[in-house]
Amino acid sequence: MPRPALTLCFALALGLPVAAAEWVQFRGATGDGHADAAKLPTEWDKTKNVAWRVELPGNGWSSPVAAGGKVYLTTAVPGEAKGDYSLRALCLDAKTGKTLWDVEVFKEDGKTAPPIHSKNSHASPTPILDGGFLYVHFGHMGSACLKAADGSKVWAQDTLKYTPVHGNGGSQVLVADKLIFCIDGIEKQAVVALDAKTGKVAWQTPRNARPKKPFSFATPLVITVGGKEQVVAQGSDVVMALDPATGKEIWRVKYNGYSVVPKPLFADGIVYLSTGYDNPVFYAIKADGTGDVTDTHVAWTIKKGVPRNASPLLVGDAIYMAADDGTVTCIDARTGEQRWSERVAKAYSSSPVFANGHVYLLAEDGTATVFKPGPSYDPVATNKMGERALASYGVDGDALLLRTEKALYRIEKK
Repeated sequence: MPRPALTLCFALALGLPVAAAEWVQFRGATGDGHADAAKLPTEWDKTKNVAWRVELPGNGWSSPVAAGGKVYLTTAVPGEAKGDYSLRALCLDAKTGKTLWDVEVFKEDGKTAPPIHSKNSHASPTPILDGGFLYVHFGHMGSACLKAADGSKVWAQDTLKYTPVHGNGGSQVLVADKLIFCIDGIEKQAVVALDAKTGKVAWQTPRNARPKKPFSFATPLVITVGGKEQVVAQGSDVVMALDPATGKEIWRVKYNGYSVVPKPLFADGIVYLSTGYDNPVFYAIKADGTGDVTDTHVAWTIKKGVPRNASPLLVGDAIYMAADDGTVTCIDARTGEQRWSERVAKAYSSSPVFANGHVYLLAEDGTATVFKPGPSYDPVATNKMGERALASYGVDGDALLLRTEKALYRIEKK
């Protein structure tokens, strides 16, 4: 699963042609928020450039994924008893928004269901599409493989029990024949791989970090270093790089941070990440080490403008960060030096997207801002939806998929 280096990002910034890729996982085909071939609209509202709007059942902050003329997402539908939920997967027709199938994957019993944060849902992890299969993940409730054609269940894995704090959030990644995700609950912190064909546990690697606040919600990142793949998996107080085939630890860096949400970035041998709460620090880590490299492989760190929730975005030689207080900051990817910082919205949780030479942001109040990347803040459009929005964008062809608290929008030029 390739990841773009800075040299490729320079090409993208110059407008060189790039093949289109379907949006099959959190943050897109390459897992970094790039939809380089898409010609997305820059202006819209609740009716302008809206192909369709579909009310969704239940609640969920998982991001939509799309391929083959279909859109997939998960949701949690309240049951009759207080706290009961039907954890479901949905498939919509990408052209019309019509529901093609809607299936229950797991049932959550209100008597044992943990409380969730006001910004979370019982269906926050984003699905993965691959080879005619849809892989869904509901944190401590389990993972499952469904046939993308009709939603029929191939397997379900619900034996990995642990106690989350504030609910679940981190998504899975697919590496060869393994689904890999993080478990960061009260009594257990580990990285887990499932056999994608059977759902059986392939390996588990404990974090061995002993953090005071052990809960986190990170999505792993797949990188290639020296011709070999690594899975970078963050948790409270530590980031680990593992061999995806065996789970063997390659390197680790220790820090102070918990409730980690943003997905890391990788380019030119450097992993970039945020340490989460309470006071986030942005790290640039050289990924060619072995063992504990805390004292040897941290290239630089910064503290200003660092997000606790939204994932950073790399375009060219610049990293763009959308912070919880609505500030957007641009830094030099090589040095961490700040180029500019601008207060754009009230608050950000959704991760940004780069497409057709523009950066797309989505604030928690549903305000979408589009700007051109560059040496200074260059706004293009501000689009107000008037609906709460915490899920990150999906992309389908030349259309944006925007999920709000109540609905899913397909936004494309008319």
